[in-house]
Amino acid sequence: MRNYILKRIVISCVTLLVILFALFILTSFLPGSPFNDERLTPEQISVLRTKYGLDKPVAIRFFRYVVNMLSGDFGTSYAISRNTPITMLLQTRLPVSFRIGGQAVMTGTICGLALGTVAALHHNTLWDTAATVISVICVSIPSYVFGLALSYCFGYKLRWLPMLYQADHPFTSSILPTASLCMFTIASISRFTRTEMLEVLGSDYILFAKSKGVNDSSLIVKHALRNSLIPVITVLAPLIVGLMTGSLVIERIFSIPGIGQLLIEGIQTNDYNVISAIVFLYSLLYIGIMLLVDILYGMIDPRIRTAGAEGGKHG
Repeated sequence: MRNYILKRIVISCVTLLVILFALFILTSFLPGSPFNDERLTPEQISVLRTKYGLDKPVAIRFFRYVVNMLSGDFGTSYAISRNTPITMLLQTRLPVSFRIGGQAVMTGTICGLALGTVAALHHNTLWDTAATVISVICVSIPSYVFGLALSYCFGYKLRWLPMLYQADHPFTSSILPTASLCMFTIASISRFTRTEMLEVLGSDYILFAKSKGVNDSSLIVKHALRNSLIPVITVLAPLIVGLMTGSLVIERIFSIPGIGQLLIEGIQTNDYNVISAIVFLYSLLYIGIMLLVDILYGMIDPRIRTAGAEGGKHG
């Protein structure tokens, strides 16, 4: 098991470095520069590029960035907030994105599990059809369409909730963004839960438990739902990253001061350090969660780590 975990960690670290290096290459092809002030002369721009090390080759810049990053230094902003450390920019925005994303994860997971369970327990009935229709609607309509519709109905027409994010009212102003973000999660979790529940409910050990007189509630919670959760975790893992780090469009619609909006500003102004820091954060969260899922799977099912070890030997 130790070798399996070490192998997954090494692969994850290499993947993260490859993503960062590819990012440095791509940002070097972006049109323009962080210093687009018309008042700056070409000589002044050249001095600024030298000051910030942007005149160096991509490989040297990448090496320096990785060394500084390991010490917690993500550099300073070139354009958005000149000479402000990136860590300071992230400190004010990360909690907002994480809170709204966390609310969306919890809401989407609970609603999706409930919807999928109801559909499976009432298979081929009106309840099953209704749950399927809801799932199809949630997965077909983009989150930004939900966001605009909810903002128009509950914000503009009914005036029940703020249309834009307000720092003074963080809970009420995060209800609409949370509802918009969780729709796709509800649909995904619901469909997988329904499929897995139907498969588990028709298995031999469930029929055996019924024959022994196990009551329905215990059968559903302790046996059927519990065994259906393992595949659902695989679907939920990448969704968590997207929701916890915020949606670029949703943050734009509701004027949420999160890292998604900061990334858009960084791309628009060619603020390379901002782009690199946020993409690194996205990649780290995604790879970290998938690594955790791999390790948990290896602990739950020994066949996975055995197959991985055999694959390494053949390779």
